[in-house]
Amino acid sequence: NPLPNYNVAPTQIMPAITQGDPSVLQLYRWGLIPSWAKDTKIGAQMINARVETLTEKAAFKKLITTRRCILPLDGFYEWKKEGKEKIPFRICTSDQPIFSVAGLWDMWRDPVSGNETYSFTMITLPANEMMSTIHDRMPAILLKENEAHWLSNDIPQREIMDIMQPYPTENMYMYRVSNKVNSVREQGKHLIDLYTPDEGAPQQLSLF
Repeated sequence: NPLPNYNVAPTQIMPAITQGDPSVLQLYRWGLIPSWAKDTKIGAQMINARVETLTEKAAFKKLITTRRCILPLDGFYEWKKEGKEKIPFRICTSDQPIFSVAGLWDMWRDPVSGNETYSFTMITLPANEMMSTIHDRMPAILLKENEAHWLSNDIPQREIMDIMQPYPTENMYMYRVSNKVNSVREQGKHLIDLYTPDEGAPQQLSLF
């Protein structure tokens, strides 16, 4: 899937900046495949890593020390439940056009072919005030001044964990987008446009 991608889904490729080589933009698969995995299937189940369990789970506790990464985004989607309906919103930061989400990466080698797959997981944490109106969790967006610190090899583990805090509500905004983002087959810049109901169609509930 070529960049830009307006509707990224797990197992697809996204840009990443790694702790080991922060001067280069890598292209990694979304959905962590640990080096010890038997196959790639586990990746679809490891798209996110909860900050509360980073130092406990086998797949994460070694990576938090040596294989941290940054995932540059200009926005992400989240869905709000309204009865049986899920309403999609796009969330962005107002203080920077591109923001960085903290992540972890690993390399898996196919035992048969020897081919290497580089993959990542996004770190999530409890939602801030704005995000909590639609979901109870959010990506671990880093403050601009903490990006280099996150990729540093010299930072103590305690400071690593302290860096990850809910992004300030006052520096974020969100708006409703079309239900077309519910299909991973949909692509195009129109997906990030503000949702406007079809003329004459019943208007659905939104936050605005």
